[in-house]
Amino acid sequence: MNEKKEEKKASIKISPKLLELVRKFQEVELEDVDIEIGDLEIWLPPAVAVPPPPEVVAPPPPKVKPTTIVEEDFIPPIEEYPGSVLEVKLGATKGEGGSRRKTFMIGGATSPAFYMFERPPPHPPVVTLDVFDMKVSLPKAIRMHVQDVMEDTAAWAKLAVDKFGAEMVTVHLVSTDPLIKDTSPADASKTIEEVLQAVDVPLIVGGCGDPKKDVAVFKKVSEVAQGERVVLSSLTLDMAEAGLLDDVAKVAKNDGHIALAFTALDLNQAKELNRRLYEFLPKDRILMDLTTAALGYGLEYSFTIHERARIAALMGDQELQHPVLSGTTNSWAAREAWLKMGPEWEPRELRGPIWETVTALVLLLAGVDLFMMMHPAAVRTMKEVVKQLMSAGKARPEKIAEWVTVKI
Repeated sequence: MNEKKEEKKASIKISPKLLELVRKFQEVELEDVDIEIGDLEIWLPPAVAVPPPPEVVAPPPPKVKPTTIVEEDFIPPIEEYPGSVLEVKLGATKGEGGSRRKTFMIGGATSPAFYMFERPPPHPPVVTLDVFDMKVSLPKAIRMHVQDVMEDTAAWAKLAVDKFGAEMVTVHLVSTDPLIKDTSPADASKTIEEVLQAVDVPLIVGGCGDPKKDVAVFKKVSEVAQGERVVLSSLTLDMAEAGLLDDVAKVAKNDGHIALAFTALDLNQAKELNRRLYEFLPKDRILMDLTTAALGYGLEYSFTIHERARIAALMGDQELQHPVLSGTTNSWAAREAWLKMGPEWEPRELRGPIWETVTALVLLLAGVDLFMMMHPAAVRTMKEVVKQLMSAGKARPEKIAEWVTVKI
């Protein structure tokens, strides 16, 4: 009992002093003081979360069905290119030193192939039919049309022009191959003389692929066809490596002929070969063959090479500003064009021409100017398509947007 009184008495003595100090200084620091506390309970009032005020969300606008089409101005993407493709004349009339009834101009493009909304091509592509200087193995779909003239090159060429409407004829001198008949350059040139007498269209003269033999044959053919402006197919880098390119290029220049520069799907090689030919030939006497890979055998890669060459020419690459030839006859090297297959692939008589036609049309859109072809139906289809494309007439850029409503 006495202890409680003493504790109460002590608290009375201290408390006013502490209160006075707190009021005066707002805080008190005690030194050398011992404080004994029994049970200490700290009570904190619970925090009350205050929710944010509700967000006022506007109601969605009512859906209204459109009644008109939004009108926007359309400006056709007309491009101006710094370069263009050179023009090359094929064949020569009597007034030009030859004997051809008609000549053809190819090249001259200033836009990608058939960009009619920019500028139409100045000259339509030309089709030439292949004939051979000996009887060769051909798929039945082709052989059935030419089997009566396969041993007479001049008659074969005449059939191609008179019956199949060939604008030009390509004579392949395959018999000159040392591994086949090894026909002499003199005999080969006689064959070309006979064809020149039989038909009055421009000619392409193809060799056998042996560089040394082809140079000898081309030199003799160039002489007998002097002034006719024939295309010598082909001049290659292999001839250059053998030291023979200079000779045949000089002969072609002196006799007024055209060189077909052949390279295998390589634009760098094409540029190199053209640079070598510039030393001897005017640029308007050079065509390029960048190699045609058939449908199913790399056609997409061949398309890319041809398209790149055309774009490079338009952008000013002078070494690629030459018209391009496609050996579309390579389509028949595809087994699917002639091989007997299942009934879903028949008839073969149509499958082969379609194979050749598709290959030609794909490269037509890549910018090819001259097509070597073989099947009469493929040639006819190709010429009809070219006619339709060219009949679009003068480019009308302001009409390009009408394709949405146009009726065909």
